[in-house]
Amino acid sequence: MTPTGSPKSQFVALALESEGLVVSSALKFPVKRRTRKEAYEEWQTHGFEVDLVAARADKLVLATVKSFFGSRGVVASHVRGESTDHRMNALYALLNDPQIRTTVVAGAAERFGFPVEAIELRLYVGKFAGAGAESDVRAWCASQKIGAGSVAVINAEEVVTIVRDVARSKQYRDNAVLATMKVLDAAGALL
Repeated sequence: MTPTGSPKSQFVALALESEGLVVSSALKFPVKRRTRKEAYEEWQTHGFEVDLVAARADKLVLATVKSFFGSRGVVASHVRGESTDHRMNALYALLNDPQIRTTVVAGAAERFGFPVEAIELRLYVGKFAGAGAESDVRAWCASQKIGAGSVAVINAEEVVTIVRDVARSKQYRDNAVLATMKVLDAAGALL
């Protein structure tokens, strides 16, 4: 079953399912953080959302999905958490904030019964922001080690290749993305 959610997430969910993973739509994980109050110590718990969670016996995948079609695209400094615009950095907090990342991975391990070493973080990107952005994002993500290894980066072309392979199957599946791909293919709209 492909989870409901945005079309971008539905494409990624199909790609994850092709790996034999069972996919869930967005889930929130609680993270307790100290507030900025200086007069006294105060803590708040916030839920940090993971766009897709996918599992099979040997692994748990936490996927962040960013399409940015029709806009600038994914910016490397935002992914790294180095932008002066903290709101943009926050879009990637699961990746660039070590406390959030560690707490979410540990929470997912506990919630689903996986060892931390079996958990993968993935960033699915529809569009990167200009020349060099993809290589910069990939390099930074490769340097981040958590769970099963570094943060994997999967671009739109990789996802579409997988989804097209799934759509070639003659076995019927009631799935809007697959139906769309089959209609476009039948109409000769896919190159």
